[in-house]
Amino acid sequence: MMDYRNTTSELSESGIDTVVIPLGSTEQMGPYLPMHMDTLIAELYAKAYGEMLNAYVLPVLPFNTSEEHAKFKGTVHVSPNSLTAFLEDIIVTLRKQGFRKFVLCCGHGGAYWEAAFVKHINYMYEDIVLVVPHHNLSDAWNEAIKAAGLEEAATEVHGGLLSVCTLMWLCPELVKLEEMGSDISRDTRKYMNIVMWDRLTVDGCWGKFTPGKYTKEQLAEKGRIFWTTFIAKRGEGLMSVSEKPLILGE
Repeated sequence: MMDYRNTTSELSESGIDTVVIPLGSTEQMGPYLPMHMDTLIAELYAKAYGEMLNAYVLPVLPFNTSEEHAKFKGTVHVSPNSLTAFLEDIIVTLRKQGFRKFVLCCGHGGAYWEAAFVKHINYMYEDIVLVVPHHNLSDAWNEAIKAAGLEEAATEVHGGLLSVCTLMWLCPELVKLEEMGSDISRDTRKYMNIVMWDRLTVDGCWGKFTPGKYTKEQLAEKGRIFWTTFIAKRGEGLMSVSEKPLILGE
């Protein structure tokens, strides 16, 4: 694996033809959690997939489409058109340098533009391939939830117990362990991709956290177990695709 800390000559001599492009986001995570959680998750993805594929890993882009959170102060929202045009420019530049395989890994769950973008790139540039590591997604989620003992957070969408566990592992000094979130009716889910979340949630959280049940150490350990399990399982699916030359256009 190589990244921006390597030199251009080292990268040229390596023979690496695969690029990992990680995207996070800067968006509200409720009243007590920092706004860069998705960016930290994208960094985890990028390092893991970069090592699996022996790839050139780009720096994480910390912005994404975050319309649903855009009315919460501090959230940065980039339009799908702007974001995908920017990403296409990156891919085209690296394609001209000889890179042929691209993996887009996004830490933000609301990146609904991904599927259309992947098909667009693979249609327009037939000598390269772009994939997203969404393989084994449901199995990976269920296995990671069980391994971490987080069944109570299995239906969490944003800013609840799982989010707290994640950040207590990755940046505990930035987490305020205060009660947040609320019970949101299942019927409300039909509006979650239509209406902005300031109208659907009490404090931006689509999940719930109540302090006192777990120690700080237990929260962090649950976060570590969940993400290492989840990423490893998704990586199995990614590797199964990467090992098929026909799919990768070789």
